Amino acid sequence: MIVGTESHGFLLGPLVATFLGIGFAPVRKQPERTSDDEVWLVRRTPPDYRDRHLDLAVRSSVLRPGDRALFVDEWAATCGQALACRQLVEDARATWLGAAVVVDAAESSADRRALNLRGLLHVRELRSR
Repeated sequence: MIVGTESHGFLLGPLVATFLGIGFAPVRKQPERTSDDEVWLVRRTPPDYRDRHLDLAVRSSVLRPGDRALFVDEWAATCGQALACRQLVEDARATWLGAAVVVDAAESSADRRALNLRGLLHVRELRSR
């Protein structure tokens, strides 16, 4: 299962999922419930680059126990959204495989290790060109 957050994760995640032939679990920011019968898993992010805390949520019917989940996004700096998504995956009793991003700008090597974060480019490669 590929896990991606609004909005860039909603672009890259389904592309990766389609390529791999697996499912996509959309994670909403500041979700509004559309009905009372939907069960949502919700986690709050640590402060992001704008010092905001966001609520992230996924429907429990989409991310299920036993799923293996890979987080996909375009950029990781504070890693707040990836950390909250990892908690959502664990709340669903699924297995966290790691995080794949286009640009790794992670500020914390501890977060990078905890998330099993991999990037196509490191931010320093963009700055040196």
